[in-house]
Amino acid sequence: MTLRVPYIADESIERDAEALLAQYARAKGLEVKAPIPIEDIVEKHLKLRVEFDDLHRLLGVPRGDLGLNRTSLGRLESGEIVIDESLDPEERPSIEGRYRFTLAHEGGGHWRLHRPLVQADNGQGSLFADTRRPTVVCRSSQAKERVELQANLYASCLLMPRKLVMQAWCGRFGNDHPRVLRRKDRIVVPGGTEEEIMAAVRAFDEAHYNEAMELFARPFAEQFLVSPVAMRIRLERLGLLHREVPRQRSLLAQQ
Repeated sequence: MTLRVPYIADESIERDAEALLAQYARAKGLEVKAPIPIEDIVEKHLKLRVEFDDLHRLLGVPRGDLGLNRTSLGRLESGEIVIDESLDPEERPSIEGRYRFTLAHEGGGHWRLHRPLVQADNGQGSLFADTRRPTVVCRSSQAKERVELQANLYASCLLMPRKLVMQAWCGRFGNDHPRVLRRKDRIVVPGGTEEEIMAAVRAFDEAHYNEAMELFARPFAEQFLVSPVAMRIRLERLGLLHREVPRQRSLLAQQ
């Protein structure tokens, strides 16, 4: 069952993420820099426990449903974040960025934004249920639900704060001017092609375009210890990285 949450403006989500970072900085008496110390924020500041386990076995969910590349492999329960063992950075250092995003998604997004709603939905005075039922379980099938989109945005703002990303951008390019990554090659779609085939061709083209943009974002991703996908999305949302609007051409137009 998907948790129904009210609309929250993107600006409000970003402000709360900034407030959390400011609270952490004051408590620790330090200046927050990239990469954001998300483990320390979640475990020592928010006081949430973090464990690894086989969520697919625990929840009785086929491994494909949780989707490594689509949403956080985690659940938030009774003040504890349980992360699927496939994201253990000790075992798979190459996906540390994915693990960090999951921590921010669960501990930042769901804990900060959705905990009161879960309490109200369960009719409980406390989040800690005796039945130990999961508070929030993140599945790929719910990746486009509002609850997951809000948690993803929160994680993005927490791990890649606007101010620090702008500083990194200016440090690399010497200014805050946006960059446009244009396509060099366009796939020609013949006139009269069935719409289903055209959609498949455009999707293939877009996938390669995203790869090029993620390659561009990689140096920033390494600086902030996030995935290139997450950094590419953040740079686009901040208006720093733009993609050329694709222009469709047909063979009929050339005749």
